[in-house]
Amino acid sequence: MALYYRDDAVQVTSESIQAGGHAVRIADVTYVWHARGRTTLAVRGRVLGRGVLVLLLSLPPLVALVCVVSLAWSAQDRGNWALALLVLAACAVGALALVPFLEVPLGWLDRSYERGSRVHELWVQHHGREEMLLRTPDALRFGQIYRAVQRAVEQHGEYR
Repeated sequence: MALYYRDDAVQVTSESIQAGGHAVRIADVTYVWHARGRTTLAVRGRVLGRGVLVLLLSLPPLVALVCVVSLAWSAQDRGNWALALLVLAACAVGALALVPFLEVPLGWLDRSYERGSRVHELWVQHHGREEMLLRTPDALRFGQIYRAVQRAVEQHGEYR
């Protein structure tokens, strides 16, 4: 028996698919497909959170740009370029010192895109019936499970 995928709720082997309390033998599966499910509140919240995070990450550079332009404008009026360049250099060094701290929010943003913005459903046809085995908003996990089911069905078809 070959194990194609396993986590706490789903197990795909060369003999069966077990998901959500259902167990389907691979030998009984005639067709596998996926569909988009209705969007859940969690998925909408993830998309909204992604937008807020992008806004928060883009706001400090925009504020810094406004400050640099206003500093250059006021230095031009006063003719005091030395002080303006000193303040600008201090701000640039401060910004470069803060760059490593962007790792955490950018990681959150990256993971939110990996998880996707839709609900995915895994369907199989067996014994003439269509049955939904899995419904998840996690696109990365769904892709791994779907590919595992495809491999299991393909491998079983080669040995028939």
